[in-house]
Amino acid sequence: MASQDGSEGVVMEAEASPKKEAVVKCEKAGEGDADVEENSNAQGSGVSNGDDTDDGKEMVELKIIWNKNKYDLKMPLDGTGANLKERIHSLTGLPPAMQKVMYKGLLPEDKTLRDIKVTNGAKIMVVGSTINDVLAVNTPKEAIQQEVKAEENKKEPLCRQKQHRKVLDKGKPEDIMPSVKGTKERLPTVPLSGMYNKSGGKVRLTFKLEQDQLWIGTKERTEKIPMGSVKNVVTEPIEGHEDYHMMAFQLGPTEASYYWVYWVPVQYVDAIKDTVLGKWQYF
Repeated sequence: MASQDGSEGVVMEAEASPKKEAVVKCEKAGEGDADVEENSNAQGSGVSNGDDTDDGKEMVELKIIWNKNKYDLKMPLDGTGANLKERIHSLTGLPPAMQKVMYKGLLPEDKTLRDIKVTNGAKIMVVGSTINDVLAVNTPKEAIQQEVKAEENKKEPLCRQKQHRKVLDKGKPEDIMPSVKGTKERLPTVPLSGMYNKSGGKVRLTFKLEQDQLWIGTKERTEKIPMGSVKNVVTEPIEGHEDYHMMAFQLGPTEASYYWVYWVPVQYVDAIKDTVLGKWQYF
């Protein structure tokens, strides 16, 4: 029953206030729970193989080898070396700054895996120590560099690999062009001849500069290849015969597309690479 001065209304309003305050507290608590849940979700997604953000991208499967441990990793082909270091960090705990990542030499951070021709199932070597390891043994920077160099030196020379030995073991061809060690010469006006290809057959190289073509000739046929389509040229001296090189022209996206030529005279090696890769032309 209301009093004349409205005291009952005041009491009811006073009693209602705690409820209103309780509602406000509940709402604030709900906001706090949402923040906690959001933070929890953010923390839970900190370590990822990237599968949730790589939908629709062309992927490549890698084998990461570090400290005698092996890890499987899927990466977008258009990811950079720096991106790869971040993924390795999430797998191993090894900070990117402490990583030396190798794939056919030191992996460049600014190029994509596609740029450096990383293939599916490729083995990626990682050298480096965690911060805790460094603090424990105080490994100097020079020691890490020596470790990287030692890993690179472990690579077997091309001329010792079985696929090349079967050709090189035939010995130097009798009609091979003479070599001139310690000199660099321009391409001759006649074809380079007397060399072997991967099947052990005779091969000659003709450089048609006016047509911007490389002609690879065998007894059976002559292939006319636009120089602009040659993606890379690989060379290495032949052990015991350093005045001659083995050379490969990369005609496609993978190593399977390499066309190998053996017993290339050393004085023409640089001229062949520069001409085919378009660094300059000989007039």
